[in-house]
Amino acid sequence: MTDDVRLRRGRGALGFSFFVQGVAFALLVTRIPAIQDRYGISDGLLPAFLAAVPVLAGASSVATEHLVKRVPPSVVLRWAQPLVLLSLLGVGAGGQMWHVAVALGAFGLSVGALDASMNMLGVSLQRAYGRSIMLGFHAAYSLGGILGASAAWAGAHWELNLFVSYLPAVVVLLPLALLGSRRYVDGTAGRGETGGKGTGAGGFKLLLPLCLVMACAYIGDSTVANWSAKYLQDVLGSSEQMATVPYNVYMVTTLVGRAVGDLGVRRFGAATVVRAGTLVAAAGFAVVAAAPGAWVGMLGFTLLGIGLCVIVPQTFAAAGRLFPGASDTAVARLNIFNYVGFLIGSPLVGAIGDAWSYRGAMLVPMALVLVTLFQARSFGSEGARYGVRHERRAGDRAVDVGRGGNEV
Repeated sequence: MTDDVRLRRGRGALGFSFFVQGVAFALLVTRIPAIQDRYGISDGLLPAFLAAVPVLAGASSVATEHLVKRVPPSVVLRWAQPLVLLSLLGVGAGGQMWHVAVALGAFGLSVGALDASMNMLGVSLQRAYGRSIMLGFHAAYSLGGILGASAAWAGAHWELNLFVSYLPAVVVLLPLALLGSRRYVDGTAGRGETGGKGTGAGGFKLLLPLCLVMACAYIGDSTVANWSAKYLQDVLGSSEQMATVPYNVYMVTTLVGRAVGDLGVRRFGAATVVRAGTLVAAAGFAVVAAAPGAWVGMLGFTLLGIGLCVIVPQTFAAAGRLFPGASDTAVARLNIFNYVGFLIGSPLVGAIGDAWSYRGAMLVPMALVLVTLFQARSFGSEGARYGVRHERRAGDRAVDVGRGGNEV
């Protein structure tokens, strides 16, 4: 089998893994009210349950940083993904509060390892291809999120219990994910501290700007996920039905933006694309904050999807370029700030909204997203463009890639 064929198969398998994760995460977060009702979780206790997932995921991402020094990221991903799906099924199968606590704990631990290892493989594959492909992987995640949210809506519409609602997705996706995992391709670079900058005490300082960008991007993302419906209904006076639309619009525009974003990176460079995305996202928050009615608010959330969608994938890619000899470690550490932003975003907007106004609260994630403009130099310039004149020759690709996936 030629290296080009192996790379294409590895890229397809990893894209499917991102898709499966998008489905699983959407099925969980969109059914939180049903989970709360099933287990009798009070409003006061619910935030603790929800916060436990990203906290455990962050701890797992740290553990994955050390684990991949002993085993390839493909092995971690191969077994983390089934655990995510089985723990999702466990959330719907229990009957007592401790059951859901254990299931959510397992979900958090496995999803942290999954997110870290997926992005490690994505960064190494992009290095092997010699052109921007990272946004395409995250586009697959967005597509999975749309389908997962649609499946969750169908389950709620037909009043299916959680186990029955989750079972078809797990039965279909789990064996396909295991089958696809045989084609993952590990990079030979990125697992140690050689061949580039290390991520020790001095090296980690170079990663901090990207960590800040990651946290701010997820503050913006969690604001849309957790507050768009309430904002449209309570502040802009929309109907309850229309209030469910902004997040779907956000996810669709995220998918579209990521699907074409790699072309922009190849043409203009990563830093330019990130700057443009940052300005569009900030404009989206400004439109939402100033919107006189629901339809203008919808326009703002549409702009948010177009702007925010490019930042996270390019942040992972930038970490890989910054630490070519230790990219797995850099990605694992950077991934922690995904969960930091998720933990901060929703409570921050809620607290400011309650104390001041929800319109004013939307200006806070706007200001935080704009921080990315001051860190855009961390995304590189000419070397981060790839594209026709910057692609490596096919013979150079194999330098960064192992001879094949890890067979079961």
